Amino acid sequence: MREPDREINVDHRVPSDGLRKLLSGRPHWMNGLMLFCLFMTFIYVPWDIFIKPVEVDQEVWFGIMFTGWAAKLTAIPHWGVYAAGAYGFWKMAGWMWPWAAAYAAQVAIGMAVWALLQPGSAIVALVSFIPFAVLTWAVLTWALWNSRPRFGTWSK
Repeated sequence: MREPDREINVDHRVPSDGLRKLLSGRPHWMNGLMLFCLFMTFIYVPWDIFIKPVEVDQEVWFGIMFTGWAAKLTAIPHWGVYAAGAYGFWKMAGWMWPWAAAYAAQVAIGMAVWALLQPGSAIVALVSFIPFAVLTWAVLTWALWNSRPRFGTWSK
Protein backbone atom coordinates (compact mmCIF):
# COMPACT_ATOMS: atom_id res chain seq x y z
CA MET A 1 0.00 0.00 0.00
CA ARG A 2 1.35 3.41 -0.96
CA GLU A 3 1.92 5.99 1.79
CA PRO A 4 0.17 9.30 1.32
CA ASP A 5 2.40 12.10 0.07
CA ARG A 6 3.89 14.01 2.94
CA GLU A 7 4.90 17.60 2.74
CA ILE A 8 8.62 17.92 3.23
CA ASN A 9 9.69 21.04 5.02
CA VAL A 10 12.90 22.27 3.43
CA ASP A 11 14.92 25.14 4.81
CA HIS A 12 15.79 27.26 1.79
CA ARG A 13 18.24 29.50 3.59
CA VAL A 14 21.75 29.42 2.25
CA PRO A 15 24.85 29.32 4.48
CA SER A 16 25.56 32.94 3.61
CA ASP A 17 22.44 33.98 5.55
CA GLY A 18 24.21 33.11 8.81
CA LEU A 19 27.28 35.05 7.75
CA ARG A 20 25.12 37.97 6.67
CA LYS A 21 23.43 37.96 10.09
CA LEU A 22 26.80 37.77 11.87
CA LEU A 23 28.14 40.74 9.91
CA SER A 24 25.04 42.92 10.22
CA GLY A 25 24.78 45.69 12.75
CA ARG A 26 28.31 47.03 12.55
CA PRO A 27 30.21 48.97 9.86
CA HIS A 28 32.42 47.12 7.37
CA TRP A 29 35.65 48.32 8.96
CA MET A 30 34.50 46.97 12.34
CA ASN A 31 33.58 43.64 10.72
CA GLY A 32 37.12 43.60 9.33
CA LEU A 33 38.51 44.05 12.84
CA MET A 34 36.25 41.29 14.16
CA LEU A 35 37.28 38.89 11.39
CA PHE A 36 40.93 39.77 11.99
CA CYS A 37 40.50 39.01 15.71
CA LEU A 38 38.80 35.70 14.86
CA PHE A 39 41.65 34.77 12.51
CA MET A 40 44.27 35.65 15.10
CA THR A 41 42.39 33.79 17.87
CA PHE A 42 41.70 30.54 16.05
CA ILE A 43 44.43 30.27 13.41
CA TYR A 44 47.51 32.46 13.75
CA VAL A 45 48.18 32.65 17.50
CA PRO A 46 47.65 28.90 18.11
CA TRP A 47 50.07 28.23 15.22
CA ASP A 48 52.46 30.83 16.63
CA ILE A 49 52.43 29.29 20.12
CA PHE A 50 52.26 25.57 19.35
CA ILE A 51 53.88 25.07 15.93
CA LYS A 52 56.22 27.95 15.09
CA PRO A 53 59.80 27.14 16.16
CA VAL A 54 60.99 29.00 19.25
CA GLU A 55 64.17 30.20 17.55
CA VAL A 56 62.24 32.23 14.94
CA ASP A 57 59.39 33.42 17.16
CA GLN A 58 58.95 37.18 17.55
CA GLU A 59 56.31 39.17 19.40
CA VAL A 60 56.02 42.95 19.72
CA TRP A 61 54.48 44.76 22.70
CA PHE A 62 54.53 48.56 22.98
CA GLY A 63 57.10 48.68 20.18
CA ILE A 64 59.57 46.36 21.90
CA MET A 65 60.33 43.08 20.14
CA PHE A 66 60.57 39.88 22.15
CA THR A 67 62.17 36.77 20.65
CA GLY A 68 62.45 33.08 21.52
CA TRP A 69 60.77 31.91 24.71
CA ALA A 70 59.94 35.49 25.71
CA ALA A 71 57.95 35.75 22.47
CA LYS A 72 56.17 32.46 23.19
CA LEU A 73 55.19 33.69 26.65
CA THR A 74 54.04 37.11 25.46
CA ALA A 75 51.95 35.48 22.70
CA ILE A 76 49.63 34.15 25.42
CA PRO A 77 48.32 37.58 26.46
CA HIS A 78 48.04 38.48 22.77
CA TRP A 79 45.81 35.42 22.39
CA GLY A 80 43.62 36.76 25.18
CA VAL A 81 43.46 40.22 23.62
CA TYR A 82 42.41 38.83 20.24
CA ALA A 83 39.87 36.45 21.80
CA ALA A 84 38.37 39.30 23.83
CA GLY A 85 38.29 41.48 20.70
CA ALA A 86 36.57 38.78 18.65
CA TYR A 87 33.95 38.19 21.35
CA GLY A 88 33.53 41.90 22.07
CA PHE A 89 32.98 42.82 18.42
CA TRP A 90 30.69 39.82 17.89
CA LYS A 91 28.48 40.79 20.83
CA MET A 92 29.15 44.54 20.48
CA ALA A 93 29.87 44.42 24.21
CA GLY A 94 29.85 47.66 26.14
CA TRP A 95 33.28 47.04 27.67
CA MET A 96 34.82 47.26 24.19
CA TRP A 97 34.55 51.03 24.54
CA PRO A 98 37.09 52.46 25.34
CA TRP A 99 39.36 49.38 25.42
CA ALA A 100 39.35 48.67 21.67
CA ALA A 101 40.36 52.28 21.02
CA ALA A 102 43.02 52.13 23.73
CA TYR A 103 44.51 48.96 22.21
CA ALA A 104 44.48 50.49 18.71
CA ALA A 105 46.26 53.59 20.07
CA GLN A 106 48.85 51.34 21.72
CA VAL A 107 49.42 49.63 18.36
CA ALA A 108 49.91 53.00 16.63
CA ILE A 109 52.40 54.16 19.26
CA GLY A 110 54.07 50.74 19.37
CA MET A 111 54.58 50.74 15.59
CA ALA A 112 56.26 54.14 15.76
CA VAL A 113 58.48 53.07 18.67
CA TRP A 114 59.38 49.78 16.96
CA ALA A 115 60.28 51.56 13.70
CA LEU A 116 62.42 54.12 15.48
CA LEU A 117 64.24 51.44 17.50
CA GLN A 118 65.39 49.59 14.39
CA PRO A 119 69.12 50.23 13.79
CA GLY A 120 69.77 52.71 11.01
CA SER A 121 66.15 53.01 10.01
CA ALA A 122 65.05 56.28 11.58
CA ILE A 123 64.87 58.10 8.23
CA VAL A 124 62.98 55.23 6.55
CA ALA A 125 60.68 55.01 9.56
CA LEU A 126 59.90 58.71 9.53
CA VAL A 127 59.35 58.88 5.77
CA SER A 128 57.46 55.69 5.00
CA PHE A 129 56.55 53.30 7.79
CA ILE A 130 55.40 55.69 10.48
CA PRO A 131 53.07 57.78 8.31
CA PHE A 132 51.38 54.69 6.87
CA ALA A 133 51.19 52.49 9.96
CA VAL A 134 50.60 55.17 12.54
CA LEU A 135 48.06 56.99 10.38
CA THR A 136 46.16 53.75 9.71
CA TRP A 137 46.01 52.82 13.40
CA ALA A 138 45.34 56.42 14.44
CA VAL A 139 42.30 56.47 12.12
CA LEU A 140 41.12 53.15 13.59
CA THR A 141 41.66 54.55 17.09
CA TRP A 142 39.60 57.62 16.24
CA ALA A 143 36.85 55.49 14.66
CA LEU A 144 36.71 53.12 17.65
CA TRP A 145 36.72 56.00 20.11
CA ASN A 146 33.78 57.58 18.28
CA SER A 147 31.84 54.30 18.12
CA ARG A 148 30.62 54.37 21.70
CA PRO A 149 26.92 54.44 20.70
CA ARG A 150 27.39 51.25 18.64
CA PHE A 151 28.48 49.21 21.63
CA GLY A 152 26.06 47.92 24.24
CA THR A 153 26.13 48.66 27.92
CA TRP A 154 28.66 47.35 30.43
CA SER A 155 26.03 45.04 31.90
CA LYS A 156 25.82 42.79 28.81
